[in-house]
Amino acid sequence: MTIKTSRGVLPSITVAMSVYNGAEYLAESIKSILNQTFVDFEFLIVNDGSADSSAEIIEHFAERDLRIRAIHQPNNGLVASLNRMVDEARAPLIARMDCDDISLSHRFSRQIQFMRENAQCGLVGTQVIEIDQQSRLSNLNINKPLDHSSIFADLGIAVPICHPSVMMRTSIVRHLQGYRQAYQHCEDLDLWFRMGEISEIRNLPDTLLFYRKTINQVSARHSVDQHYGAIFALLASRERVEGRPDPSGRLTRLPSLEELDKVFHRSGITEGVREQLALRLVYSRAALRGRSFDILADHVRSGGRRDGLWRAVGRMLLMGLPARSAQLAGLLLTARTLN
Repeated sequence: MTIKTSRGVLPSITVAMSVYNGAEYLAESIKSILNQTFVDFEFLIVNDGSADSSAEIIEHFAERDLRIRAIHQPNNGLVASLNRMVDEARAPLIARMDCDDISLSHRFSRQIQFMRENAQCGLVGTQVIEIDQQSRLSNLNINKPLDHSSIFADLGIAVPICHPSVMMRTSIVRHLQGYRQAYQHCEDLDLWFRMGEISEIRNLPDTLLFYRKTINQVSARHSVDQHYGAIFALLASRERVEGRPDPSGRLTRLPSLEELDKVFHRSGITEGVREQLALRLVYSRAALRGRSFDILADHVRSGGRRDGLWRAVGRMLLMGLPARSAQLAGLLLTARTLN
C-alpha cells in the first residue's frame, strides 16, 4: 500500500533514525514505524555511508510511503547524523528510533498524548523489553524510573532512559544545540542531563519498544568510553547546576583522566574519577577484555577501594583470561600486604 501525504503540511512528529550498515533488521524496524496507529508524522532516515544494502531498503520503503524522507550521506558518525535530523525536523516533537529496534504500534499515540497533556515535560521515554539477535524476548524485567527526580538522580550512574524510546520537544533540543560530539558513545546521556536541568524528563509506565541487544552494539564495543563519558557528564552537570562554567562546553573530545584536575580547576578529580571508573568496569565483560585492565591496575596500585575486585578475578578466569586474572590477584594481594 502506498501512503501519500502533503509535504506542505507540517507533521506532528518527526521520527529520526540513523542507519549505518543496518540492513539485517532495518526492514522490520521501518515497518514498525509505518504501522503506528498515530499516522501524522514525517520519517527522516539518514543513511550514514552504509556499505551494505541499507540504501536499497530505505529507498524501497520511501517509494511506497511519502512520509519517509531519505537522506544519503558519507559516513559522518551518529552524532552528526542525529544533529542533521534535529536541524531538518519540521515537527514540534522528535521521536528517536534505532534501525534494529521495534516500536509497538501504539507507541506514538501514547507518547504524543502525554506530551500534549504535560507542557512542562521536555522528554518522555518508555519501558522496553530486550530482544536478542533472533528477536526472542528477554526474560529480564527492566523497570525504568518514571518521575523526573528519580530519573535525574540515576543519570550518570545507571541508564534510566532508553534512547530509541524517546520523544522530545524539538525547540528544547535546538535551544541546547543538540547532541555534542565530545560525548561520542554517550551523547544521549549528556543531552538528557542538559534537558533535565531546564525541563522535566519522564518515562511512561507502558512497554512500547523492543530493544535489541547484540554483541556489535556500541555499548559492547565502547563500554570504557561510555562509562567514562557518563561520569564526566555527571560531573559537568553538577558544575552547571552549581553555577560554574560547563567544562565540556567547547570540547570536541573529552579530556583524558590525567587532564581532569586541570579541566575542573581543582585537585582530586582525576583520582575520584579513576576510582569510579574502575569500580564500574569490573561488572562489564566487554571492558574486562579490553583496555580497562590498565585502569583497574592503576586504581589498585594507588590504594583505591577494592569493592568487587576479587569477584573480577574470578570473572576473568571464567572468561578465559587467566593471565589477567592472576595479575589482578597479585596486585590485590600486594596492596593488602602493603596496607
